[in-house]
Amino acid sequence: MQLTAPASRRTGIRDTDGMAVASFILGLLGLLVLNLFLGPIAIVLASIALWRGTERRGRALLGLGLGVADLLVLAAFMEFDSTISWSF
Repeated sequence: MQLTAPASRRTGIRDTDGMAVASFILGLLGLLVLNLFLGPIAIVLASIALWRGTERRGRALLGLGLGVADLLVLAAFMEFDSTISWSF
């Protein structure tokens, strides 16, 4: 019975590590496209990963920062262009 507890604990950590990496990738992609959607998703995934105690804390913090940057970029373009969408 003690053998199953560490295995299930490792699965939970691996899930949170995946959330941390996913938040980083989505936050990075959000700087280029769909920042209205990818930014908040990156913030939520990073927050959940940090709350659950991920081993990839740096990636989760980067994902959180990039998610916030996505929303700041969106706000800046909305201010300069006076619209929700922006183009190259």
